[in-house]
Amino acid sequence: MTKLLNRESLALVAPKLAELTQNVLFNDIWQRDALSPRERSLITLAALTALGRVQQLPWHVQFAQQNGLTREEMVEAFTHLAFYTGWPAAVSALECLEEEQR
Repeated sequence: MTKLLNRESLALVAPKLAELTQNVLFNDIWQRDALSPRERSLITLAALTALGRVQQLPWHVQFAQQNGLTREEMVEAFTHLAFYTGWPAAVSALECLEEEQR
């Protein structure tokens, strides 16, 4: 798997994208009251799984844990997603979850 860009390395590669990510996504969208950070994390994990964006999943798995999702809840979500996004997408997501446990 390729090395993930974190906030600092993203800022070096694409400063404007890093700025927009911080200001619009994390300081605005993630702060809105209609959904909790926990709910937003669950939605994000589902979207990344459905789209096959496994490179982004490890960071979001950690973030989901910070937002209150348990490992068991994420396993259950990925299992549920197997029937809606396909087996390969769900298994790839579970593999990312296992990488975070090592």
